[in-house]
Amino acid sequence: MGVIQVYFKYQGSVCSDLDDTKVFIQNILNRLKDVVDDENLLFDLKLILNELVINSVIHGNKCKKEKCVYLYLEILEDTIRIEVSDEGRGIDFDISSYNPRELKCCGRGLILVDGLSDELYIDENRVEVIKYIC
Repeated sequence: MGVIQVYFKYQGSVCSDLDDTKVFIQNILNRLKDVVDDENLLFDLKLILNELVINSVIHGNKCKKEKCVYLYLEILEDTIRIEVSDEGRGIDFDISSYNPRELKCCGRGLILVDGLSDELYIDENRVEVIKYIC
């Protein structure tokens, strides 16, 4: 079995302040531009990161600045893995129960993330996304 090449790895956190969160995500995206040259992939990653991190700030941590959102992101040879967790009580969301005709805002971000990723796992206050690089 060969060695898997790690092209990018990031682990960090941000307190639950929307202004700080905006800067936090932008800094990560700026770093990703050095290793990802596909503009469509960068757009997908931007949307995924925005949805997951901002959802954690608003819904998970209830914008309490003393609580943090944690991010782990790695790019391997053919896979991008993103894991976001917060200090909230967690979510119990069944993607198959979402009805777009109801025009609800709640859950729509996770539907977008699910559509942009190849695998999505939700475990209480942790969301993991896997995206394969073609």
